[in-house]
Amino acid sequence: MQNSDILITILRFITLVLLQVLILNHINFLGFVNPYVYVLFILIFPLNGNKSLLIFLSFLLGFTIDIFSDSGGVHAAASVFIAFIRPYILKFAFGVSYEYNMVKLNKVPFTERMTYIAVLVLVHHFLLFSLEIFSLSHILLILKSTLFSGIFSTVVILCLLLLFSRKSS
Repeated sequence: MQNSDILITILRFITLVLLQVLILNHINFLGFVNPYVYVLFILIFPLNGNKSLLIFLSFLLGFTIDIFSDSGGVHAAASVFIAFIRPYILKFAFGVSYEYNMVKLNKVPFTERMTYIAVLVLVHHFLLFSLEIFSLSHILLILKSTLFSGIFSTVVILCLLLLFSRKSS
């Protein structure tokens, strides 16, 4: 990573933590729908970046959210898990293009981008709510929270990506 990439990564980290903690944690739509857009940091981490660094930064990101949310480590666990499975989801969503390092997230077809984002967000949310509720007797609540928060988070993430994407010349 170059110095400018490191600076951009640090700014993304801080911005997403502040956005999540100061604004989005206070949204509780219909009593159980809450967007978790800090996952965007893991989604847009450079594809050719160090995977161990991504897992460490994902832990740090989740741990920071846990500290501010007083949630006991569930965000850290879910973040580390999706950082770990990210290469497999990238291969699933983008296929051969990912294997040959030809993927640019803002230049891939919308369906592939949507698949990548939705799968990682839903896996993150399912693990997050499963650890938070931690009871199989509440599986319907886990699935309902995962589905609706996942859809809401995916829409917000797509809007943020669209809003802040660099215009190609």
